[in-house]
Amino acid sequence: MLRFDGKVALITGAGRGLGRAHALLLASRGARVVVNDLGTSGAGTGADVSPAQSVVDEIRSAGGEAVVNGDSVVDGGRIVQAALDHFGRIDLVVNNAGFLRDVAFHKMTAADWDDLYQVHLLGAFRIVHAAWPRMREQGYGRIVNTSSAAGIYGNFGQVNYGSFKLALHGMTQPLAVEGKAKNIHVNTIAPAADSRLTRTVMTPEQLAPMRAELVSPLVAWLCHETCVETGGLFEVGGGFIAKLRWERSDGAYLDLTGGHAVEQVAQAWGTVTDFSKSDHPAGFGEAMAPFVKLMGGA
Repeated sequence: MLRFDGKVALITGAGRGLGRAHALLLASRGARVVVNDLGTSGAGTGADVSPAQSVVDEIRSAGGEAVVNGDSVVDGGRIVQAALDHFGRIDLVVNNAGFLRDVAFHKMTAADWDDLYQVHLLGAFRIVHAAWPRMREQGYGRIVNTSSAAGIYGNFGQVNYGSFKLALHGMTQPLAVEGKAKNIHVNTIAPAADSRLTRTVMTPEQLAPMRAELVSPLVAWLCHETCVETGGLFEVGGGFIAKLRWERSDGAYLDLTGGHAVEQVAQAWGTVTDFSKSDHPAGFGEAMAPFVKLMGGA
């Protein structure tokens, strides 16, 4: 059995849904858990620490160790400090907190944008930024960021939500590069699960097989010390898990120095967008290969 004895996990948005399921699973495998949840509504208003406290009570009643934290993720340093104050270390971070405020872009207000940015992206940054030095010092850390299909593929009414959810994977990838030498692994999940957020757009019948606890085993694996995966993006839900990767068409090299540049692009467009031949750049170096070739490199 894969266990987390001696490890300290910080999970945001852990009072309900996915976060609660992650907290219960990790605690059942020996992790000491900081259950963070401001306790807002599904639209990000109000505050209520009682859902997080209920999760802590559930963990303790099963013989596990957990503490409640009701700070906003915007105060990420305070949440990490709570882990240090109670347990003396921080090993695992699962950035899960979030809410929806769906609205067509032409009706979106600045607050609709700013409020989601604060929680989904800025809050995740502040927590990781506070935990990162500790993880570097101890030579160990596991971080899981929570993205969404709305960010990967786009969805009507979710320009705000989708932007920050995909940006979280943008944060994951360079963190994975920087953290690898210090045994800090960072990955992203895009879950599909029954929650108070998905209940606003899906029917109970659709969500019945998509229980939150079916996402948590992937989170636990990505958090385990034996898992070497880093920088990955995974879709997960209902027992289905798949890894996504970038794909690039074979492309076209144009000589744009002799004029008619726009017309050359138009003529080559079928080749540019043809994926019958493609590659899958796995890092910055591989992604730069066509440009290195143009610059005279090997």
